[in-house]
Amino acid sequence: MWLALILSWGVGILGRGYWTPDEPREADIAWRMSWQPAKAVPLLAGEAFCEKPPLTYWVAGAAIDVLGTAAWVARLPNLLYALATALAVGLLGRRSAGPVAGLVAAAAMSTFMLSYQVAIWLATDAPLLASVAVALLGLHTGFYAQTTGERLRGYSCMHAALALGFLSKSAAAWMVPALALITLVVWDKRWRELLRWELYVGLSLQAALILSWVWIVYRGPEGAEHLQVFFWNNLVGRFAHVDAPDALQYAAGHRNSPGKYLVELPLYLWPWTLLVVAAARRAWRQRHLSSGELRPVRFAIATFVPSLGVLSVAATARNIYLAPALPGVALLLGWWVRDLFTTHDRWDMRAMRGTSLLLLVAVVVFAAAVIIIGCDSWSVMTARTVFVAVSFLGLASAAAFAISAWRAVGRGLLLRGLLGLLLSFCALLVGPASQIYQGVDAWQDLGAIGRAIERDATDRPVILFAPDETTRAFIDMYARASVGLIPGPITAASADRLRAELESHPQSLVVWQLPGRSDSRTFRELKSRLGLGRLAPLRSDEQAPSWASALQLRIAHRYSLPNGRRYALLELGSATALR
Repeated sequence: MWLALILSWGVGILGRGYWTPDEPREADIAWRMSWQPAKAVPLLAGEAFCEKPPLTYWVAGAAIDVLGTAAWVARLPNLLYALATALAVGLLGRRSAGPVAGLVAAAAMSTFMLSYQVAIWLATDAPLLASVAVALLGLHTGFYAQTTGERLRGYSCMHAALALGFLSKSAAAWMVPALALITLVVWDKRWRELLRWELYVGLSLQAALILSWVWIVYRGPEGAEHLQVFFWNNLVGRFAHVDAPDALQYAAGHRNSPGKYLVELPLYLWPWTLLVVAAARRAWRQRHLSSGELRPVRFAIATFVPSLGVLSVAATARNIYLAPALPGVALLLGWWVRDLFTTHDRWDMRAMRGTSLLLLVAVVVFAAAVIIIGCDSWSVMTARTVFVAVSFLGLASAAAFAISAWRAVGRGLLLRGLLGLLLSFCALLVGPASQIYQGVDAWQDLGAIGRAIERDATDRPVILFAPDETTRAFIDMYARASVGLIPGPITAASADRLRAELESHPQSLVVWQLPGRSDSRTFRELKSRLGLGRLAPLRSDEQAPSWASALQLRIAHRYSLPNGRRYALLELGSATALR
């Protein structure tokens, strides 16, 4: 089991480049952190980036400083985060419901689609998830401890983990453990737990780590303004609208809607959605049992449900916000499997067999993706034999394991059936996924565009016009670290600013992201066959936009990625300044 999980993590973490959204931005911040003198405030393209505290960038930056700027280097710490998450949830399941529950909880936590996405993505969510998982383990140990020493160790472990979680993604780290503790106290009517001194001793460790960083930020340039963005705009502003400039109105993006998380929850829990439904059904049917017998269920509910409720009423919503609550679902699955060998009914069997069918459907979907990727990049592929062999072996193994699981469940060999389901999913993540990543890398290779822009702009100033964070990041990493910047959106005022810059420096080149995407021939044909429209191919005579023509700018160079972004390098039509 552990070998399959490690291989799955390894392919997703180490086997691909930086992908949008977010990863190019996070990579640039980590790269900057590897050499910037002051490390208290992360920098994006040289400007303070106060959305997240710096722990993630410290660790990734240290790896970059030693091993270089390759994508796998920046994500190498994610292997540690993923392993820490799995071990913490596994120990939580083991202490709560026994050894089998621990193994199942660790495997489920590692392979929920949402938690797997968090584990392989270069972002602050992977260390946050690991910190929350360890904090929940400490909370369980402290809350159900029989001795003072055990209680002190548990709660101290919780506080230490939360301190690291805070330095990864601010006070968001506190939400799941704090709500879980309050829910358990109210549910069990253990009000005295809130008065125990062991619960609060570890706060000194949190305070020491967090306030030390806060003090260093405050003492630095524009410290008070940076702290306001860290703790007001970016934290409170995620849950409600606050008085802030438009650029710092975080509630304006990723807008929430009623029931969004519930509607999307089956996707977050895939491919184990049906198993979670079966586990929830059993928990409901056994709700009459004593609190001691249902302790794992209560802890699981306290971990997941209150956080789901809070996030459902927040102003913003992203799937990754719910990831720290997933250890509760993994624990529920572990409890369900523990009792599965002594008592199960046809609904439990149907859930496992239904999961086998879902995985067979996934095999078909992955096979289609491999075929499309293969057709799209076959002409430039250097290892065609490897592509075909690895993809076929992974697909065949996944199908074989899913069918084996179906048969094992039918014969009553439930543990073998569950192991077959896990290996089937891991085979997909290791085999065809590894080859799909290679094709997607070509669509996401912003580094190639950055290096091309730098070659074409040699010895000339560069101005970024209305760039997004991704554009600023890859220009900073792969082109040059010193450029002019005209923030968006494109308005008369921003055009006037660009005019003034060009009057002062008429030799400047302007980088602008062209609208639309550059579909490859394969994808244009596929869209046409599916009736999704056809994107016109990029023409060599494509004209500059109206605002550029008004400034006497023309397109000097064009850059595009297959099925990806398009950029233009603009220059003045003459060597003279604008009049």
